[in-house]
Amino acid sequence: MTKQTDSIQWIGDTAGQLDLLDQTLLPTTLKRIECETVETVWEAIKMLRVRGAPAIGIAAAYGVIVGLQTVDDENETAFYERFDHVLTYLAESRPTAVNLFWALDRMRKCGQQQKESGSSLLATRSALLAEAVAIHEQDRQMCHAIGKHGVGLLEGVSGVLTHCNAGGLATAEYGTALSVFFTAQDEGHDLHVYVDETRPLLQGARLTAWELMQRKIPATLICDSMAAQVMREGRVQAVVTGADRIAANGDSANKIGTYSLAVLAKAHNIPFYIAAPSSTFDLSLPTGDGIPIEERDAIEITNGFGKQTAPDGVNVYNPAFDVTPADLIAAIITEKGVINPVNEANVRGMIGG
Repeated sequence: MTKQTDSIQWIGDTAGQLDLLDQTLLPTTLKRIECETVETVWEAIKMLRVRGAPAIGIAAAYGVIVGLQTVDDENETAFYERFDHVLTYLAESRPTAVNLFWALDRMRKCGQQQKESGSSLLATRSALLAEAVAIHEQDRQMCHAIGKHGVGLLEGVSGVLTHCNAGGLATAEYGTALSVFFTAQDEGHDLHVYVDETRPLLQGARLTAWELMQRKIPATLICDSMAAQVMREGRVQAVVTGADRIAANGDSANKIGTYSLAVLAKAHNIPFYIAAPSSTFDLSLPTGDGIPIEERDAIEITNGFGKQTAPDGVNVYNPAFDVTPADLIAAIITEKGVINPVNEANVRGMIGG
């Protein structure tokens, strides 16, 4: 088994720092960022230096520890004022990935419990770090479980297609969609993975292709617009992607272009699967219509990676995500099992709530 590259590491105790792999520089440069301030963590999330819904949540949890390092243990009022400020500040970094808010809510509850129990501020810091570490480790375990539950869906499949990046870079270790492929490899199942470039930021080309090559899994990179032709030629028999937020009925938000893939898969009678942990579900939203869609700067399209490819002043629409309706999803693979068929009753039955 190939050793995974840790995209997120915590170094030291409560006075330590968050260490992130800068994913904006991959695949050509392997550089790590030392996050010693909460502003650095916020910028890393906002600018996609750390990305992927689970990884964002993990980074934000550790970001709380970093943010509290500016206050001492002598003033409880100042400590909890800073605590509330850091939580609110980190929540504003990105709007779509629900794991961010899920992780920050866990950190908030942990801090509140410590305050209500009369714990010292030193003990509260330790408890908060332990909670962040638990979020990190639980995601690692969930990723492996997703792979084990999902691998059976690929029986008889030789070619698969994926979009964006839902591997170890986006999570604690094995990933979500890529966990299914990695687990298949662990079990001796040969797969050929077709990887969408994933415009405009090329997470598929820069990140997924890199991860698959690190694992020595056969991979072919294609432009997003080539997916239909690849399906028509019979090169793939399944599509597997991750998700950033899933509504109670199974509608799933993921990187822009995912909805198109689901429509194409339906047209070619190819099953379309979502792989995501239970923390990605937002059961407060009855349908995907309520999922907030982040819109990013036009420069990502007009001047991608520093080169101008569009005329000055052109109007640009740049949604970072789209929502795939539940009726296009053959199954959702979670750490608890496979949701099939995808509907509200089965979602709530599997996830709870």
